Amino acid sequence: MNNTSQRATGKCPVLAVGSTRILLPIASCRGIQGQSPMFQLTATPASALSDEPVHIRATGLPPLQLVTLAASLKDEKGHLYRSKAFYRADEAGELDLKQAPAVGGDYVGVHPMGLFWSMKPDRPFGRLLKRDVNSPFLVTLDLYDSVCSHDSATAQPRASQVVQRWFLSPGTQRVPIREGRVRGALFLPPGEGPFPGIVDMFGGLGGLIEFRASLLAAHGFAVLALAYFAYEDLPKLLREVDLEYFEEAANLLLAHPKIRGPGIGVLSVSKGAEIGLAMACFLKQVVATVCINGPTALYDFPFRYRGLVMSPIPSFLERMQVHVSGAVSLLHYRGDPREKLNQRSVFPIEKAQGQILFIIGEDDQSTNSKEYAKQALEQLKSHGRSNGRMLLYPGAGHLLEPPYAPLCYASRIYPVSALLNNPISVSYNYSLSQPLLWGGDPAAHAAAQEHAWGEIQKFFRLHLTQTRSQL
Repeated sequence: MNNTSQRATGKCPVLAVGSTRILLPIASCRGIQGQSPMFQLTATPASALSDEPVHIRATGLPPLQLVTLAASLKDEKGHLYRSKAFYRADEAGELDLKQAPAVGGDYVGVHPMGLFWSMKPDRPFGRLLKRDVNSPFLVTLDLYDSVCSHDSATAQPRASQVVQRWFLSPGTQRVPIREGRVRGALFLPPGEGPFPGIVDMFGGLGGLIEFRASLLAAHGFAVLALAYFAYEDLPKLLREVDLEYFEEAANLLLAHPKIRGPGIGVLSVSKGAEIGLAMACFLKQVVATVCINGPTALYDFPFRYRGLVMSPIPSFLERMQVHVSGAVSLLHYRGDPREKLNQRSVFPIEKAQGQILFIIGEDDQSTNSKEYAKQALEQLKSHGRSNGRMLLYPGAGHLLEPPYAPLCYASRIYPVSALLNNPISVSYNYSLSQPLLWGGDPAAHAAAQEHAWGEIQKFFRLHLTQTRSQL
């Protein structure tokens, strides 16, 4: 398996989709009759980490031939995800996705990894998640010698290639964590260390999600994928946020002999980002926090930390909106943290001693994350603090993942959290019966994921490798 890591460009990509309309001759998927050249399809590396790019080329095509390139994979439950794009070979009968623009299909323009990030589920409202990081996703790439305008079981590709997309690099150690109340999995890079330590948390899905932690470990970080409900003997439903559980996890990570102190980082998204921000505010162990599309105040469930108890800001069922797809947008259903009565539920971000990076998708249809981040930065500024900043990605949605992951525009989430008898959480519980809308434009979202992944690593390297005196 190729273990070469992609380096971040450090430059935020600018996205543009051409407005030229191209009318394609619609051919059947049978291919060209009669004798034809030797088609060859190559994808290198054929085995790599999932955050590494793949170079796709086709040769042996008739000059200027219109072709279809398709990608497909099955997740661990057997659900199918696939994509396709139409290309024209050059005069030498060759095609290089680093240079050639797609003229149609699931994306348009020059996108070397478009076949990966544009995959869509055959099952409505599916979300591609890697559950077992010890095995790869197997992506099949197929080359057809015509424009396949529809999926056909009888179509035979002229060339195919299978690519392995791994989430665990060679030598990375996975250590199950079951100490005290803490449940999770710690990923340690090869070597003696010490390594910068990070706690990684997801949101309302619950359970233990490891793929982001295992990928970060391939870049030299020791990462604790932390479960906080719906896993093993943890509560099956999230009924409150008990910060002492997360403090226990932070202390456990810092006490590990391979972790470089004096502080740790937190990487968090959605509901996890709400908790991540609370950790930054109240736990001195946390010196660098990344919050991806999360609130900056308390919603849905009570918060407890030692003697402190905070109540959530109310939400309003009648403000939810139903998208044409049938998915529900929660963008406007939460109460406004700026209202006077809600101020007691806003996290005291001015108390955070470490650095905070807000990563925001401007097309987030689940959370008003841009406005929340702006309010948090204003709150810091009003207290004379400058330890926060925001990366804003136009066209990106709520579920920002590592590079080349397909956009999940809307999906169902299964049993997450609910206070069944608490009116504050009625709207959150209501959303369980319908898919939730996350938002995002596929190409813009993909570019945001690639850029943000590099920025996350740079942020943690900068703030987790300082000496104690610098902190």
